[in-house]
Amino acid sequence: MRFSTIFAAALSVGVVYAETINVMVGANSTLTFTPSEVTAQDGDVIAFTFLTKNHTVTQSSFAAPCTNLSTDSVDSGFQFVAAGATTFPQFSFNVTNTSAPLWFYCRQTGIADVQRRHSHCGMGMVFAVNPTVNKTFAEFQSAAMATANSTTNSTTTTNSTGTSGSSPSSTSGAPGASGSAGVSPSSSGSGSSPSATNNGAMSVKTGGALLLSGVGLVAGLLL
Repeated sequence: MRFSTIFAAALSVGVVYAETINVMVGANSTLTFTPSEVTAQDGDVIAFTFLTKNHTVTQSSFAAPCTNLSTDSVDSGFQFVAAGATTFPQFSFNVTNTSAPLWFYCRQTGIADVQRRHSHCGMGMVFAVNPTVNKTFAEFQSAAMATANSTTNSTTTTNSTGTSGSSPSSTSGAPGASGSAGVSPSSSGSGSSPSATNNGAMSVKTGGALLLSGVGLVAGLLL
């Protein structure tokens, strides 16, 4: 009888349990997070499973959707999935503050992309936690896709699979690193071991110089 009384009292004050919210990254070889937006409570875990290609989960802001938020913000690093894989890399973080929405994107880009024309973020690959009526997911995604027309140059980097990714504002990406306010990276690596992250920076300007030299050589031969 006493146990029943205590149990009933616990229910009456509303016992809250942390929830794990699962998100698929690149499902069916698409440039998507599925679902693309979630509602979470303090203590909930957002768990990402990378299914195809080579993507990241990188924290940004509503004002700058395709830019890494800060040096200590959440960044999974590049998670490569080989064709025909049967195990998949995972990354997760804990939600520690629900006073404001949280915004994320994939920072993968095209090899020759100096204007983000082919970036996954610029093609709408973004994700939101607790968007509001004043700052909606649709508005965030629209702002991200608008960066495809940006004329801002960005240096590209090549990861270990040969797929180029835009260089973030920080080198974060090691799962388990401390996160910014509102999130706390918790675990990663369940499933297949992800490929090493960005290696071998490649200068876009150098490539342009070589191209110009080649054009000059051809012009000289024609003359």
